Amino acid sequence: MSTLLLNLRHVPDDEADDVRALLDEQGIAWYETEQGRWGISFAGIWLRDDSELMRARELLDTYQRERRERVKAEYRQAKADGSLPSVLSELRRNPGQLLLAAFGILLMLGLVALPAFLLSR
Repeated sequence: MSTLLLNLRHVPDDEADDVRALLDEQGIAWYETEQGRWGISFAGIWLRDDSELMRARELLDTYQRERRERVKAEYRQAKADGSLPSVLSELRRNPGQLLLAAFGILLMLGLVALPAFLLSR
């Protein structure tokens, strides 16, 4: 019977690729289900054989621990050298997109408040 190893919801593509490669390197039989066109279906990496679950789980736990430490180190480095994105840096890099988003938010707030304004008159 198949067993779910990794739910792929909110999993970055590079992490999913690493897990696929890890399972292939270790000779663990797996298959993947897709999310589907509308995002309703369940996307995941499944093991074909239940007996491989403990070994696969240990490999995945080790990989995720190493990935967490690497990503934390990259974050600390980006924060230290000032390359971490911020709202101000995004405004400098792409002011049109940020201003358009702000305009859209204000427009939606105005539309939501319009009935209350009309009823108070």
